[in-house]
Amino acid sequence: MIANRRPRPTSDDRELRLWKVGRALIITFAAAVLVAGGIFYGLVYLLDFQEIDTTKKLDAKTLFDLVKLSFGVVAGAGALVALVVAYRRQRVDEAGAHREATRLHTERFSQAVDKLGSDSPAVRLGGVHALAGLADDAPDVNLRQTCIDVLCAYLRLPHTPDPGTAELENHHLYLALREVRHTILRLIGDHYRRPEGTHHSWQGCDLDLTGVTIDGHVSFDGATFSDDARVSFDGATFSAGMVTFDGATFSGNARVSFTKATFSGGYVSFRRAAFSGGTVHFYGARVLSCSVVTFCAATFSGAEVSFDHTQFSGGHMSFDHAQFSGGEVSFVMVTFRDGGASFEHAQFSGSEVSFKDATFSGGEVPFDHAVFRGGNVFFNEARISAGVVEFRRATFSGGGVYFHDATGAVPDGLLTAPPPEGVIVSSQW
Repeated sequence: MIANRRPRPTSDDRELRLWKVGRALIITFAAAVLVAGGIFYGLVYLLDFQEIDTTKKLDAKTLFDLVKLSFGVVAGAGALVALVVAYRRQRVDEAGAHREATRLHTERFSQAVDKLGSDSPAVRLGGVHALAGLADDAPDVNLRQTCIDVLCAYLRLPHTPDPGTAELENHHLYLALREVRHTILRLIGDHYRRPEGTHHSWQGCDLDLTGVTIDGHVSFDGATFSDDARVSFDGATFSAGMVTFDGATFSGNARVSFTKATFSGGYVSFRRAAFSGGTVHFYGARVLSCSVVTFCAATFSGAEVSFDHTQFSGGHMSFDHAQFSGGEVSFVMVTFRDGGASFEHAQFSGSEVSFKDATFSGGEVPFDHAVFRGGNVFFNEARISAGVVEFRRATFSGGGVYFHDATGAVPDGLLTAPPPEGVIVSSQW
């Protein structure tokens, strides 16, 4: 489930900020008098009129000037009244226009949702595009989020699996409805890649794709996940599809979650992604046969990235050429059975990376040519089978690599003479 966020402003906020006319006039007039008095006093002081002769009589010219000044003050006060009234009328008109836009949006929203529930796949496609258009044109962010929530909810609905060509009619229906789901995924990616603040951008909005089966192509390439954005792929299944976050940025308080997701033949890519803030969780995920998850050349400089309790059973995860310069990356209690993960040419210069209590019982987890020059990498209490973990031609010039209480085979290329700088091996070795 997506965590609660701070409440967004409602559509009535602009009306709630309006003062009553009487109060607005009093405050405006008082401010005008104070400003006029301040200007008058400043002019008297600058012109060095320190004393006013009280012995002179009021002549006709002075009296006429005072009358003109009085009329000027009255006219100015009238102008202020007119300005305040016009301002309030403008705000009321804006609020009315917003209410009318909201009413029209609601009508169009109901029609689009009706289409999305049609028995005809073609009509459903029309409903999908109608909802996407409504999200683009929504009068406020809450209404945009509602449209996005409905599209995500459609993806979360259970659907009948492909019956095969033996039932040709049902097979064609399955393909048509799959096209509807793929269209929603494509639209989500297209809108999320647009820079935040630009027209048709959905960045900053939540995406709840919990439990969704993704068997198509979704691209978040170059997207920015920042502020309080919440994106959930919890329990999702990636099968034969492709989801790419290449060049994406994760910063601020963003939260992207793949908790207990299943990768079973799909391809998920975070190539050159930048993790400078927020959290990205793969807690309890399963990387199964023929699936690939890649973080090649990604940079970890401040985010919290967790792969705790992830199971590798035939799939592969790559961190080749990745840079770990800050933040935390956790592989606590990860299990490598048949699949593996590679860290070849990775650079560890400031992050804290933990493989505490991990099990390396199959596959390959090479750190060949990796550079350790800062930060800490923990393999404490890890269980390592022979030939799984390798440190061939790795460079150790700073930081620490710890194997406290690790059991099993010594990783290949680790024990050399003299021992690598900063490497603390298990007492059992």
